[in-house]
Amino acid sequence: MRRRKLILGGAGLVGATAFALGVGAWRGGDSRRPADAGEIANGRADLSRMAWRLIDDRGDPVGPQDWIGRATMVFFGFTWCPDVCPTTLMDIADWLEGLGTDADQIRVAMITVDPERDSPEILAEYLSNFDPRIRGLTGSADAIAKAAEAFGVTYMRVLRDDGDYTLNHTSGVFVFRPSGELASTIDFHEERRFAVPKIRRAIG
Repeated sequence: MRRRKLILGGAGLVGATAFALGVGAWRGGDSRRPADAGEIANGRADLSRMAWRLIDDRGDPVGPQDWIGRATMVFFGFTWCPDVCPTTLMDIADWLEGLGTDADQIRVAMITVDPERDSPEILAEYLSNFDPRIRGLTGSADAIAKAAEAFGVTYMRVLRDDGDYTLNHTSGVFVFRPSGELASTIDFHEERRFAVPKIRRAIG
């Protein structure tokens, strides 16, 4: 837990460095970069056509049909992510602030790609460092794989020299209309002046 807090403490510096280098997704020592959300938004990402089932950070079951009827923002990440995930979460908190009272009309969720380490309790503690409206979702390895496939998201485990592991994963945020239809995607570190209008249009 101490390591995760240190990661959060340095998130701003590391995130700024990643942005300066033009990094779209954290490589973790691997030269292959998973696609950004905008690159894989090809019509498959429609909540009404998905069938995954996960558990949120309060222990409640969640499926895509539960999200129909309200605009939704979703991205994939994990709590041990050193830069892209905390930066994305800080950006989302900033967008929600920019939305003002309209922020209450959209739900936000991070789906972990590291179910081995990210239990509901771990997700709840981690996300408490950001906006309280952001929920975390986890599940079995198979359930996470099914959800990722539904969104067209890719992720891969990368072994580190110290014997631990990290994960490469698709970056960016999916934004859905209340109907469940994908409205747009927001790329990693997209400016607030572009991101907030996309979200407002999804809210409708």
